Amino acid sequence: MGLSGRQKKGIFSMDYKDQVVVVTGAGGFIGSHLTEALLKAGAKVSALVRYSSHNYWGFLEPYKGDLHPRLTVMAGDIRDPSFVEKMLTGVDYVFNLAALIAIPYSYQAPMSYVETNIHGCLNVLEACRRHSVRRLIQTSTSEVYGTARYTPIDEEHPLQAQSPYSATKIAADKLAESYYRSFDLPVTILRPFNTFGPRQSLRAVIPTILTQALAGTSIRLGSLLPIRDLTYVSDTVRAFMASALSPETLGKTVNCGSGRGVTIGELVEIVGKLLKLSLEVQQEDERLRPERSEVFTLICNNTLAKEIMAWQPEVGLEQGLSRTIDWFKEHFKGGSVGTYVV
Repeated sequence: MGLSGRQKKGIFSMDYKDQVVVVTGAGGFIGSHLTEALLKAGAKVSALVRYSSHNYWGFLEPYKGDLHPRLTVMAGDIRDPSFVEKMLTGVDYVFNLAALIAIPYSYQAPMSYVETNIHGCLNVLEACRRHSVRRLIQTSTSEVYGTARYTPIDEEHPLQAQSPYSATKIAADKLAESYYRSFDLPVTILRPFNTFGPRQSLRAVIPTILTQALAGTSIRLGSLLPIRDLTYVSDTVRAFMASALSPETLGKTVNCGSGRGVTIGELVEIVGKLLKLSLEVQQEDERLRPERSEVFTLICNNTLAKEIMAWQPEVGLEQGLSRTIDWFKEHFKGGSVGTYVV
């Protein structure tokens, strides 16, 4: 079954008008961008942010005070099955982005990752099955591939858990796949490669480089050798929205990446050129991942995404980095470690 002429043009967003959508992990980096894009497309969005005693909504803080008529923000926890059950009542589309993602912390607290990334996913799957949602998009990660056995990496590449984090994401992906095969649950697994852009966690490599570069010319990093496929956040958001509406993604896992690989060392050079700075890199052993845990090469084969959901990246690496630099200059305060101004 081929895409319609309208879909081949990549015009999916208008189909969200008045649809009821849930985004979990909505206060985070990608989740907040996706929430805003869905609102712009006319959807009625229920956004799940993790409950805290400070009533903090992450990057949805600016929406406090009923600033958008089609946005409802819910504070809760994906690990609570009763809460998830209520959250998914009467919903058309579910985008499950709630997860613990910091790889270094997964070495220290693996059970937290099992509870959130596996048990939390199971709660979403069960609730979606009971409430007959139109489509669930389960968020995967390129980390599930481990160090590439061949590049570019297509969806048939073997999975290899090289960190507790990636092990839990593999388990969640397989749970989602099993619910499609066992219960006909309308699931799509979207597998983004390394998304970057405004609002990304300071733990990620690009914010790490940028915040240090904006504070001085000395950059402290781990290994400069790993190769990453970097995709700007607006392109990843378009992939989420397109994957939910394409009939051909049903039951499939779809890669989302640029197809271009750069080493961390090359990334520092590109940032230096954009900032017109000569950056000096200092390697710190404490920033290195365990030898057998480091994923050295991730380059995406995005052929399937192009074929079945008319998606391809629109923002190049340098253009995306320029936009990200501008955002960090406006919103970041502090030295090499600091906070965002939301």
